[in-house]
Amino acid sequence: MTPALTLRIFLFWLNRQSRRRGFTPRKIVLDEIPPIPAPQPSADALRQIRRVTGRPSFPVSLSSLRIRRWREIRVPGAEGPRSARLYRPRGEVRGIVLFLHGGGFVHCDLVSHHGICCRLAASSGAMVLSLDYRLAPENRFPAALDDAKAALDWIFRTVPADMPVAVAGDSAGGNLSGALTQWVRARGARPLSAQLLYYPALSGPFVPPSRQDYADGYMLSAELLYWYCGQTLASPEQLFDPAFSPLLADDFSNLPPAMIVTAGFDPLRGEGELYARRLDEAAVPVVLKNFPRMIHGFLNGYALFRDGRRALREGGMFLREAFARERGGTS
Repeated sequence: MTPALTLRIFLFWLNRQSRRRGFTPRKIVLDEIPPIPAPQPSADALRQIRRVTGRPSFPVSLSSLRIRRWREIRVPGAEGPRSARLYRPRGEVRGIVLFLHGGGFVHCDLVSHHGICCRLAASSGAMVLSLDYRLAPENRFPAALDDAKAALDWIFRTVPADMPVAVAGDSAGGNLSGALTQWVRARGARPLSAQLLYYPALSGPFVPPSRQDYADGYMLSAELLYWYCGQTLASPEQLFDPAFSPLLADDFSNLPPAMIVTAGFDPLRGEGELYARRLDEAAVPVVLKNFPRMIHGFLNGYALFRDGRRALREGGMFLREAFARERGGTS
């Protein structure tokens, strides 16, 4: 099994560009704690990273045709209002989803994931609230999680009591979504109806085999994962905090039904598999879906990859069915 042809061409080009610029992958000792905190990039370097990764997956105007409408709003964050985008599907609204974008906690934004949210809203029949949480390294852990908690609390207080609420996210956003499920359960109040996690980062210092098997050459590398940790965390001890590493939680019972989507050539694949196993062992309904020829971040290439479109459609249908069960109706 190899990555899809389009991905092989992309990875060949990416690796060639790295060699031309003199970038040599550094050998990472995976069973060691990465340097935390790591030296912070310059402001200019961060702006460049965010400019490149903040581009839309597909033209915004075309993506928006799939839904009834979307608009910019402001929602509460942990330290003041945050920007967000609210997507309304066509037809009946079946629930609401707090969506948290990926990007290693350092980059990506509302624009980069606009098309993803449009497709998720269309396929789930739910309103999708995409949150512009604070980014590292300017705002280190738990800033992003605290913003997500504040936004989710606002949703619970704002929408009708019979409106199902779910969390969803990709990569770092999957990490935040997993942590939110533990936080909501601990509050003992209104529960979540579902969690949808795309190739989530969940295991912190624990290194599953996939991190070794795909440590280099598949865009997301072990070196880059270490860099993200160094930019996001303020101390090595935070790696062991279940709020950052949800797989280290003591209890997985009574969490919301889950769908975990993984990519075959992704160093984070094992983390999604382990999370699904822990949920299953705790009698939490869970669907584990692997796309064997994809790499990390393939949702952002949904315009090119049929598997990206399929992952969003199947994730949306999972949410639609979870909302129908919650309301005692049909999907």
